[in-house]
Amino acid sequence: MAGIDESKAFVSINIAVLTVSDTRTAVNDTSGDLLVSRIEANGHRVHERLILRDDQTILQRQLLAWCENPEIDVIISTGGTGVTGRDVTVEAHRALYEKEIPGFGELFRWISFPKIGTSTVQSRATAGVCKGTYLFALPGSTGACKDAWDEILTYQLDIRHRPCNFVELMPRLLER
Repeated sequence: MAGIDESKAFVSINIAVLTVSDTRTAVNDTSGDLLVSRIEANGHRVHERLILRDDQTILQRQLLAWCENPEIDVIISTGGTGVTGRDVTVEAHRALYEKEIPGFGELFRWISFPKIGTSTVQSRATAGVCKGTYLFALPGSTGACKDAWDEILTYQLDIRHRPCNFVELMPRLLER
């Protein structure tokens, strides 16, 4: 049965949070704030937090720098996952993936459907692995970030979650 195995010790991980937006600032970044509060409440550490504009080259450069930093285990971005011309977060992520995790986006949209109906098809939420680091691209709404954290990431980023989780795989992500 899925759930938390209380007999295992919790393992705190380092997470970088990236808000992708041409309009958000430190004052009004509610999605970034929500993620930071959830990450810390779960016992993980926010290693770094940035807000960058919707520019694929800039985003890719920052994501790669974080992937190359051995102190960062996970990157969560919020914003830029839609279908407009300025939405380039998914392209920045996918350019770096060595392995994509298609089930993440599928599960996210399944969770979103009862709440927002067919509008969930406009989300291109995605996940993958680059240089031993997990990357998750979430939509920019606080509701979407709440759903992704509360219903997927809180469990998959907890080594005690059974039957399996992303954290237990971290030591093996660089295997060849």
